[in-house]
Amino acid sequence: MTISQIIEALERVAPLTLQDGFDNAGVQISTSHYSNEQTTGILVCLDITEDIIKEAIDKECNLVVSHHPLIFEPLKRICAQTYQQRCVAMAIKNGITLYSAHTNLDNAPGGVNYRIAELIGVKGLQFMEPREGGGSGVIGTLEKPMEVMEFLHMLKSTFKVEALQHNFTPTRAIEKKTVGRVAICGGAGSFLLEKAEALGADVFITGEMSYHHWFGQNIVVAAMGHYQSEQFTMNLIADIITEAFPQARVEITALNTNPVKTL
Repeated sequence: MTISQIIEALERVAPLTLQDGFDNAGVQISTSHYSNEQTTGILVCLDITEDIIKEAIDKECNLVVSHHPLIFEPLKRICAQTYQQRCVAMAIKNGITLYSAHTNLDNAPGGVNYRIAELIGVKGLQFMEPREGGGSGVIGTLEKPMEVMEFLHMLKSTFKVEALQHNFTPTRAIEKKTVGRVAICGGAGSFLLEKAEALGADVFITGEMSYHHWFGQNIVVAAMGHYQSEQFTMNLIADIITEAFPQARVEITALNTNPVKTL
């Protein structure tokens, strides 16, 4: 199959029209007319780094599909001053196409937030902010209500979170002691916090929250870390490709590209 056929399969699930206005999803680098280029292998990752490009070279993959775009803002020069510039140069030199499915995959039915919900048993999903063909964040109901601390421990374990941030204090009478209705936004989800409360969520799960959004909340907030919340996006991307092309050689990176370390 060609690189363009792989891209078409991804965009049937997550069309670029669903990406947010600030985003730069889609083809990042291509050194050939990829519509006619056969795939030698596909490496799936969350972030594109120099080590990811090296891994693609070592595994003879001429297509790298990431969640986060390498080129988020216009590059003014390519001269090896930044890791982005070095990655661009390495990809071009080695004939590797780079493609990113970012907020279009976040906002797609069956996308990133659906995968998070599936992993923790949240059903009956609806978009928190619907738009034509998709929407931002999802909200649904746990198959079986859980005590808040039990739920938080489950979240920490499922996503292998080293330090789960949350605001639950059992002594505050205003907070609910059980979790039934769950709102989810992988990545940076501060913008949906008020919506989560308005929709009756008991807990709002996201990757990261700005400091001031932690104050004065009447619902439980749990921030897992940006990477931790979206790590299973790699499996989602791989599943989309293999469902369309079972014969495709799809490799999920063996590297942890999370730049945030915890002591």
